Amino acid sequence: MRRIFIIVSVMLFNVLFLAAQSKKPVSEIDKKVDALIAKMTLEEKVGQMTEVTSDVVSSTNAAGQHQIDADKIKEAILKYHVGSILNVSGHAYDRKHWYEVISAIQAEAAQDRLKIPVIYGIDAIHGVTYTTGSTLFPQEIAMAATFNREIVHRAGEITAYEVRASYIPWNYSPVLDLGKSPLWPRIYETFGEDPYLIKTMGAAIITGYQGDDVGDKYHVAACMKHYLGYGDPLSGKDRTPAWIPDRYMREYFLPPFAEAVKAGARTIMINSGEINGVPLHASHYMLTDVLRGELHFDGIAVTDWRDIEYLHDRHHIAATQKDAVMIAVNAGIDMSMVPYEYSFYNYLIELVHEGKVSMARINEAVHRILKVKYQLGLFERPVGNPDDYPKFGSDEFRRVSVQAATEAITLLKNKNNILPLKKDMKVFVTGPTANTMRSLDGGWSYTWQGEQSDAFAANKNTILKAIRQKIGEGNVSYEPGASFDSLQNVKDAVKAAENADVIVLCLGELSYTENVGNIDDLNLPWAQTELANELAKTGKPIILVLAEGRPRIVTEAESHSAATVMMYLSGNEGGDALASILFGDANPSGKLPYTYPQFPNSLNNYYRKNLENGNPDDKHGYNPLYEFGFGLSYTTFSYSNLHLSKPNLKENETLTVTVDVKNTGQREGKESVLLYTSQLYASIAPDYKRLRAYDKIDLQPGETKMVTFKITSKDIAFVNDLSKTVTEPGEFKILVGDQSQSFNYISDIVPDRQGKL
Repeated sequence: MRRIFIIVSVMLFNVLFLAAQSKKPVSEIDKKVDALIAKMTLEEKVGQMTEVTSDVVSSTNAAGQHQIDADKIKEAILKYHVGSILNVSGHAYDRKHWYEVISAIQAEAAQDRLKIPVIYGIDAIHGVTYTTGSTLFPQEIAMAATFNREIVHRAGEITAYEVRASYIPWNYSPVLDLGKSPLWPRIYETFGEDPYLIKTMGAAIITGYQGDDVGDKYHVAACMKHYLGYGDPLSGKDRTPAWIPDRYMREYFLPPFAEAVKAGARTIMINSGEINGVPLHASHYMLTDVLRGELHFDGIAVTDWRDIEYLHDRHHIAATQKDAVMIAVNAGIDMSMVPYEYSFYNYLIELVHEGKVSMARINEAVHRILKVKYQLGLFERPVGNPDDYPKFGSDEFRRVSVQAATEAITLLKNKNNILPLKKDMKVFVTGPTANTMRSLDGGWSYTWQGEQSDAFAANKNTILKAIRQKIGEGNVSYEPGASFDSLQNVKDAVKAAENADVIVLCLGELSYTENVGNIDDLNLPWAQTELANELAKTGKPIILVLAEGRPRIVTEAESHSAATVMMYLSGNEGGDALASILFGDANPSGKLPYTYPQFPNSLNNYYRKNLENGNPDDKHGYNPLYEFGFGLSYTTFSYSNLHLSKPNLKENETLTVTVDVKNTGQREGKESVLLYTSQLYASIAPDYKRLRAYDKIDLQPGETKMVTFKITSKDIAFVNDLSKTVTEPGEFKILVGDQSQSFNYISDIVPDRQGKL
C-alpha cells in the first residue's frame, strides 16, 4: 500500500511539473514523452539515465559462445530499469547473433511495467565495426583526404543501413574533434586539423546516418563526439589535460559541433579529459551554458566510458563517487556510460531524495532520452526485420568503399614520374605494413584495438596480396624486412631487392586506439628507418607507402624514396585501391587533411600565425615535410581567371568567387579545389590563412571547368579576445591554387569589442 502511495505521489508531481512546462510549444512526440514521464517513478527515470556495457548482461555458454544471460538481463531491466546498453563482448558478432542479442534485450524490456525499449549503442566509426561481413570504410582521416562530401555522405548512409541491419539504432559517430596534435592516438578518427573541413565532413556524414527520417529502418541516431577540446591534450597522450583559452576553443574547436547541431545530430558524447583544470563532465558552462544555451542542442548528452567515476578517481574534483554523480548530472549530463555496475543508479536516487539533484533536472534528462527513442521508432519497432537488409555487405556497398579509399590515397612525391609502375616489372614488397590488415583497418575494427583484423578480414587483400593479384605472383617477391620495432631478415630483404626492378616499401603503424596508442616519440621506430636505409644502398627505386594512423616522422626514410604514397588507414579495400593507383588503373586525387611534420619538435598547423614563419634569418620557422592540402596526381592542373564579383563586401552581402581549372595532362583526373582567405590586419593576430570552401571536380584531358564559391561576412569572421565572433573591416585575400585576389570588407557600422553593432 505504501509503495502504491509513493507511485501515485510521484505521478502527481510529474503531472504538475509537466503542466508548468506546457506553455512551451511541443510536438506530438513531446506530448507522448510528457505523458510517459507522468507515469514514471523516480527509479524508472533514473534507470533510463543508466547505460551499462554488454558484459553486464552477458555470459558464455558451455561451447564458449556469447549469450545474453537471463538472470542478468532481468536484473538490469526489471530491477534497475536500464535505459541503454552498449558495446560487444569480445569481438564482432554475425547478424544472426546480433538479432538474438537485441531480441533478448527488448523482450525483457517489454516485461517491465512501462515497456520502454532499450536503446543500444555501438561505435560504428568507419562502417559497422562490430558486425562480421559488413562494409568497412576508410577511417575518418582518410575520408577527409578525399575532400568529397558526397562520398562521405554516402558512406554514412551505408553505415546506417548496416547498423540497422545489425538491429542497432544508435551510432557513436562521428568524431568531430580537432586533430591538432600528431602525437594524439585518435587523430585518425578525426577529419583532420581544419575546423571548416571537419564541420562540413561531419555534417555530411550525420545527414547520411540520420537521413530525412531517423526513425525509418535504414537510419540511425548520430552521436557527435567528443565535446569539447578532446583532440589537443598538452602531452599528446589520450585523456590527459588540455589548456585551451575560451577564445581559442570557440575559434577552432566549437564550430564542428555547432554545425552538427544544425545538421540535426540527436546525441552527443562528452570529452573524457579536462580543459584548464575543469573536467568537461563537470562543466556546467560547457554542458549547459554553451551546449544548450548557445548551440541550442536538445538531444541526449551521454558520458564516455566511466567518466563520472573518474571525477573522483582521476580528476579528484569529487570527494566521493556520490558527489561525482551529483556534479555531473547537475552540470548537464543526461546519461551515464557507467558501465559495469549500478552505483550511478543508487547514488542518483539518493541525491534526488536529499534535494541535491532536482526532479526538474531528472525530468529534463529523461525527456531527452525518451524523445530520441520515440524519434527512432523503437516503441513501434524495437527489433528490425532480418529480411529488410538484402544489401548488407553487398558488392554495391563494397564499391563505394573502394572509391573512398582510392580518392583518399595521397601521392606526396613522384620523382621523374616513376609512378604509375608498369605491370610487367619485377616488384619487391617489404616492410611491416605490407601484409597485415591491421595497418589498413586500424582500431575499432572487429575489436576495440583491431588486433584480430587479419582473421576477420582474411578474405580481403593486404597490400602484398593486392599487388600480387594485380600483376601476378610471378612478378612479386616479398620479405618482411622488419617488424614494427625490430629488424627481421634484413639481409634476405636486401638480396631480394637487388633482383627486383622496384621496391615497394610499406612502413607505418599497427592498429590501436585510445590510451593503448599513446607514444613517447613521434619518430618512426628505428627498425623501419634502418630498413629503408639498407634498401637504399641497393640503388633500386623505392616507392614508400605509409599506412599509419598519425603522421609519424619519416624524414630520413622518405629522403630515399622516388615516390611517396600516403594510405592513412584506408579500410578493407585499401590494398586493392593502392594497387590500382600504383599500377595506373586509378589516378590519385587525395590531399592531406593535416600538416605532415618534418621534425618532431616542429608541429605547427597550417593556419599558424605569421610570426611562426620565423624571422627572415631564422631557419626554424614553419617547415613541414608536406603542407595541409597537398597532393599530386598523374595528370596536371592549371588555375586561371580567379574573379571576384565585387571589390568590396558588406554585411548581408555575398561575394561570388570563380576560378577556371584546366586538366593540362594526358589522362582524366580529379582535383580538389581549395579556397583560402587571409586577413591582412585584425585586432587579433590573424591566421596565416584559413580554408573557407572546397569542391572536387573531375576533368578529362584538356577540359576546363569554372568552379564557383560563395563567401559572406560570416565566413571571414573570427573570435576576438572577449570571446565574441566579429567580422572586422579591412583587406582580405582570396587564395585558390596559385591564384590570389584581394577584396575589402566594409561595415557601415563598426562593431564594438562585444561583437555588437
